[in-house]
Amino acid sequence: MLETRFKVVFLLAVLFAASLPIIAILRGTISTPLEAESQHSEDESVSTAPDSSASEQPLEEELVVIPAGPFIRGTSQGGFDEQPERKIYLDEFSIDRYEVTNAQYAAFVKATGHRKSGPPSRYAKNTGRMRGVNQPAVYVSWDDAKAYCEWRGRRLPTEAEWEKAMRGPDGRLWPWGNVEIPGGANWARVDDGFEVAAPVGRVRSDASPYGVMDGAGNVMEWVADWYLEGAYAAASDRNPESPEYGTYRVLRGAAYTSSGSDLRITARSKMMSDFRDETIGFRCAQSSATAGRISGIGSQ
Repeated sequence: MLETRFKVVFLLAVLFAASLPIIAILRGTISTPLEAESQHSEDESVSTAPDSSASEQPLEEELVVIPAGPFIRGTSQGGFDEQPERKIYLDEFSIDRYEVTNAQYAAFVKATGHRKSGPPSRYAKNTGRMRGVNQPAVYVSWDDAKAYCEWRGRRLPTEAEWEKAMRGPDGRLWPWGNVEIPGGANWARVDDGFEVAAPVGRVRSDASPYGVMDGAGNVMEWVADWYLEGAYAAASDRNPESPEYGTYRVLRGAAYTSSGSDLRITARSKMMSDFRDETIGFRCAQSSATAGRISGIGSQ
């Protein structure tokens, strides 16, 4: 009799345990404390963030012509992947004066149905503070950036084009010259008033000799090339192209989170092409020199 009762109790316990997943489905998913806290923080940041777009008009797109000619690429003062320092000739091209903004990227999404710029998970921080119309579009992958530039009738700049546009022809190590300014760009080194990415062009000292803005800081930027550590040594000295293949894509420039002493404009970074982050944005370029002020967003 006792053995029979034990079997019945055991069977009921097994049936109860087996029914728990079904009960959970019927009742709905219950968040863990970490998930609940993360979701609460995200909702709070979105609802309490100031609406910076309410009083700010979207910037017009603007291209800058970079004249044909040689420039000094790389530096002997940097890492191995920044060497050798040598003269490279580039044909004339044009590049966006500013990083692509939220307003511009939103117009692309609306016109094409492409996925929105946004974090790949709900645990991202700062999203509520990075939605200003003129802040750079972030949380975009390399393919997202490429698709946007193609929609505009343009392309991502090559790594060599990006460096010349930000550095000028004379081999300077920062857009403003060869003497580092701790607060020269939107970095994490000093309290510059920007907790996250600043509206594009806001840090006036971060301007290249050609007037291209935010090359040294604000957000890192995707360029067209595959990353190869020894790419400079193997590249042509005239209009160098990307390596044929690779594992990572090149990122150029620093971000508002960057600190330390390795913030030269020549520094190179790399990342998987599908990676998205709040510190990564982009700008576009085109081969023909038809730059100037362009009215409208995505009008080409």
